Amino acid sequence: MDWLAAIDIYCERTGPEFWAEPLNALSNLSFIGAALWGWVEAKKRHRTDVMTVILIALAAMIGVGSFLFHTFANTWSELADVVPIWTFVLLFVLVAIHRIGGVRPGRIGIGLAVVVAVFALLFAFGGDGADNQAIAGQPEITHTHSHAEEPANTLLNGSEQYLPAVLALLAFAFLSHRKGHPIAPWVAAATATFMVSLTLRTLDMHLCAIWPLGTHFIWHLLNGTMIALLFQGLIRSRDARTV
Repeated sequence: MDWLAAIDIYCERTGPEFWAEPLNALSNLSFIGAALWGWVEAKKRHRTDVMTVILIALAAMIGVGSFLFHTFANTWSELADVVPIWTFVLLFVLVAIHRIGGVRPGRIGIGLAVVVAVFALLFAFGGDGADNQAIAGQPEITHTHSHAEEPANTLLNGSEQYLPAVLALLAFAFLSHRKGHPIAPWVAAATATFMVSLTLRTLDMHLCAIWPLGTHFIWHLLNGTMIALLFQGLIRSRDARTV
């Protein structure tokens, strides 16, 4: 694997320069903001347990990793982008199952195995890197024409990789609402926010002809908002009785 292979899969990038995606790069501050708000609220409510602190740190790492990917735009920085994202998703699901669902850690093992299997299949058969290997394999990004003249990479622009996150949020929203848990409104708001952000991520390369800046930076801003909502719901809500 060529760790320095260039990757160009977003509308805003039109060259190999470090700051070729300024909006996509700087919009990652939303994840840092979500982490900071989560930390302040956790300190205030005395919820600074190990798992909460790890989740907050992972949220900040998402911002850092995504910033690296949208500046260096190569194979190693793509890995720095995706690893914190899916680690956060996996850990948040497990923490939510335990705290909100009241499931003992030992009973989460089967669910963990299923989630890991789904992620493994996802990375094996899809994702941004898989959708754009022809571009990523080039030693250097060279643009002799605008994105307006280039076709979109795929119909969903790689967004199909986030299907597990969509399903997890929908299930979480349904179950928390059904149980009448205080976290339900926070999860519902987070789910709605993610649906909008995922739509905008999908449209990014399709709209280059009429919106050269793309919509990926809005995906970052809304996902930072989504994580902030999930944090606030988790931190402010009581833990369920363990069963």
